[in-house]
Amino acid sequence: MLNVSGLKVSYGGVLAVSKVDIEVAKGQIVALVGGNGNGKSTTLRAVAGLNQADQGDIVFEGQSLKGLPAHERVGLGLSLVPEGRRLFPRLTVQRNLELGAYTRRDKHEVAETLDRVYGWFPILKERRTQLAGTMSGGEQQMLAIGRGLMARPRLLMLDEPSWGIAPKFVTKVLDTIQHINEQGVSILLVEQNLHKALAIAHHGYVIQTGRIVMQGSGRELLESEDIKKAYLGL
Repeated sequence: MLNVSGLKVSYGGVLAVSKVDIEVAKGQIVALVGGNGNGKSTTLRAVAGLNQADQGDIVFEGQSLKGLPAHERVGLGLSLVPEGRRLFPRLTVQRNLELGAYTRRDKHEVAETLDRVYGWFPILKERRTQLAGTMSGGEQQMLAIGRGLMARPRLLMLDEPSWGIAPKFVTKVLDTIQHINEQGVSILLVEQNLHKALAIAHHGYVIQTGRIVMQGSGRELLESEDIKKAYLGL
């Protein structure tokens, strides 16, 4: 479904990603994990079209995305839930969700998607008239994911969904991500919480200083002695 090859991205001449090759097969959850400042978010933003790639190619369902602006990538079926959620705090929950469907032309089916999102996140239906900025961090993360799903993506990209939320919500959010995947949505997940991310991933990549240094199934990476020593403190 997604093939990223030889990706190189820099900010103002400073190299952030030097060589990234990753693939996401249809129906998979793929985790891109590693410490802060190693290029995880930069890679995701390059796929979404928010960061310009210096080199390499990004191919989605057989189509190169070179030169394609971000909103057109959304129209192809790529949706990014950004780090920090980036909600509209003074708008209601429902209005935030509706804005997630702004690129869609099938407006008559948006209500159907909204009902599906409310089914995945019942708390959002209960709070649909509440201002987004008054919700807890965990509830806001659910809203951000719901907004991403309103574009009806075939590949949903999630940037640090466990960031800044209470532990009880982390498990709930990751369980919901699994459920969404079971409904046919492929997932590319960026996470600092390596253990929890790899526990739900079909395949995983470890990125370090802008390069992929290890890959394998989620289980293989969790059982790797190198991973245990470097990232899990074991």
